Amino acid sequence: MNGFLAVVLICASAVAVQDCEEATATDVFKTRVANEMGCATGWQEIIARSDVREGIGQTAYLKTQCRRLRAGG
Repeated sequence: MNGFLAVVLICASAVAVQDCEEATATDVFKTRVANEMGCATGWQEIIARSDVREGIGQTAYLKTQCRRLRAGG
């Protein structure tokens, strides 16, 4: 089944946006979604329910990525 993987990276404010990736993130959230629109929506609730929400916008920021998943691979 084709689909997408929504990846939400939490990076410290000191990390430049272009350097924010899984290796430099303080937290990484991943979830399977059906389409690219799913990568842009839904993750807000995940973050809002998590403990990391307190620092967002003060000491950390969010970066989202959308990765295509292929069947069988």
